[in-house]
Amino acid sequence: MNSVYDIRMLLKRFGTFVYSRDRIGDLILMESELEELYKMNFFSQQEYIAGKLVLQKERNILEEAERGKRAGS
Repeated sequence: MNSVYDIRMLLKRFGTFVYSRDRIGDLILMESELEELYKMNFFSQQEYIAGKLVLQKERNILEEAERGKRAGS
């Protein structure tokens, strides 16, 4: 898994669709769903860690951008 899109497609395979107007909220929900599926042994630890890292990286980028916007205002 190399992108948020890859993780969306993985979750979609298991019937989980996460779409809202809050991108950071989506990432948090996706991380939670990924964790639940991992606990149920639907995929390997390596896939879980890779997915979690992608989501955390994207979340950090978005949060930094939001902080930059607030600091610039």
